[in-house]
Amino acid sequence: MPFQPVILWTDALIYLLLGLAMAMVWYTRRYEHLLQPWRRVAGSRTGQATMVVLAFYLLIGLLDTLHFNPKTSDDANGKPVYSTEVLSLFDVIAGPLRTQREKTYSSPFSSHLFSKENVEQADGSLVRDYPRLLYGGAHLDADGSGRAADIAWRSLSGAFNGALAWAALLILLCRFDRRRLHRLLMGRMDNPWHIGAWSALGLIMMFAALWELAGYYHVLGTDKVGEDVFFQSLKSIRTGLVIGTVTTLVMLPAAIMLGIMAGYFRGWVDDFIQYLYTTLNSIPGVLLIAAAVLMMQIYMSNHADEFNSLTERADLRLLFLCLILGVTSWTSLCRLLRGEALKLRELEYVQAARAFGVGHFRILLRHVVPNVMHIVLITIVLDFSGLVLAEAVLSYISIGVDPATNSWGNMINGARLELAREPVVWWSLLAAFGFMFTLVLAANLFSDVVRDAFDPRLRQQR
Repeated sequence: MPFQPVILWTDALIYLLLGLAMAMVWYTRRYEHLLQPWRRVAGSRTGQATMVVLAFYLLIGLLDTLHFNPKTSDDANGKPVYSTEVLSLFDVIAGPLRTQREKTYSSPFSSHLFSKENVEQADGSLVRDYPRLLYGGAHLDADGSGRAADIAWRSLSGAFNGALAWAALLILLCRFDRRRLHRLLMGRMDNPWHIGAWSALGLIMMFAALWELAGYYHVLGTDKVGEDVFFQSLKSIRTGLVIGTVTTLVMLPAAIMLGIMAGYFRGWVDDFIQYLYTTLNSIPGVLLIAAAVLMMQIYMSNHADEFNSLTERADLRLLFLCLILGVTSWTSLCRLLRGEALKLRELEYVQAARAFGVGHFRILLRHVVPNVMHIVLITIVLDFSGLVLAEAVLSYISIGVDPATNSWGNMINGARLELAREPVVWWSLLAAFGFMFTLVLAANLFSDVVRDAFDPRLRQQR
């Protein structure tokens, strides 16, 4: 094989989350009362637009989750020898964006370095000037003339190719039915699918234009060591998604089980669980995370031989950060579920089940858990954006993910000292802020739609 598959710890958890999501979709499709809230989400114009943006981020994150070791050569017996370097499918697709590095900083779409250096002329003399980049704008003339026209032409070319890809995808989804395609684009269907379709057109055209330009320019510039900032921003998507989703997977079982048990059983069970999450809330979260991360760093330094590559080491720290964030973030959902379980245990159908001798476990599974899942789902979506922002803050103060991991927090942390330069190196900070802002805004808007669709009190008010 030309590659050897590698499954990191976070990869395995992401695959588990995908499996759970597919099982939930299969289960939901069997019951009409479970489908109705999702139909309301699909019937929202805001929901359609935000789902397109979130699907784009999810696609990039999944492509960056398929890891492998590339083949380097064959040994004397003809067996393949694989590199210790861990790559992803997105790394292969990105190609030159990953490997073409400049010497140091360069501004977006520039053909020269950002700082002046001693440049040797043809006659052997030295001149203080801006050196040409090795890759960015290398196809232009020596003085970089014609850059504006070239950028405009390649942008239009990429956008046109993106529009063609969008049209082909839409025709395929409509099963080559011209009438159905016309109804969709004109907004004459039951749900506003046309909002999602036109949003997808804008997103695909913009990304295709940037992708076309990225083959000839550094569209978001380069950082201190010459790496492409656009590539770093895209690679950071996986880290943000892992923090937001894996942390949820970690904290959900404890929050659901303890919250429902505290509200349903009451008595000493309720007292013990309340004491547990009250004590945990009393510990400053940042200090607990910092202590845990420092302990993890010491362990990895003392057992460096247990890791085959820097990627595996960085992934373990990312997983540990998700665990710590999960431990410190389950208490709010637990408190909400406790209050809801206190109300549900007094309802007539629960009292009737207990009177007929139905066991506690069956009552919890059949009557209590289904009636609190709307709270669980709303909390998950609302907490996602907060966890993405938490990673950026923790990485900024150097207790977040490993420095070798691409993340928006590390990008901001690396760019903060450059804001004092003259002139200012602003593009790394702006790129991290832009990508993170788009994801968090889309997640917040989508969470509002989900809350409106699943909260029974809001439906009653309407």
